[in-house]
Amino acid sequence: MPTFTLMGPSLKAQTAKDLMGPGIVSLRAVATVAEAVVLLTDNGFHSAPVINDAGRPIGVITQGDILLHDREHGTHLAHTPSPEVPDGFTEEVADLTLVEDIMTPAVFCVQPDTPALEVVRELQKLHVHQIFVVDKTGVLVGVIAAIDIIRKLA
Repeated sequence: MPTFTLMGPSLKAQTAKDLMGPGIVSLRAVATVAEAVVLLTDNGFHSAPVINDAGRPIGVITQGDILLHDREHGTHLAHTPSPEVPDGFTEEVADLTLVEDIMTPAVFCVQPDTPALEVVRELQKLHVHQIFVVDKTGVLVGVIAAIDIIRKLA
């Protein structure tokens, strides 16, 4: 009886730089939650890195962070307009909460030359769906999401 060896898919990437998705979309820590909602929904993202003024990642904002914030602040509840509002005008409740106030402050990073297999192992070990790629000064240069790894499988 013949013996068969099953081989799994191979990863067509050598380093973190090879795995990075195209472009970087991030939010500054001082962006409002409303701006985060627009960024995530317009781009179909579930999360985005949050950076400081120097471009270094300081956290991640997720759809879950936003939903929790919305639930806790009741922004979805209807309110009665005040009697001082003239006919034909409406009131809008503006949420001026900043991304840095509700983001998840955990940051998991690798450098562009980190071996691809090590990146995959790190994602598994940390139980996260994405990892940030930073240069030697800590500035965000890319993001690797699980889907980026799947795209590199052959």
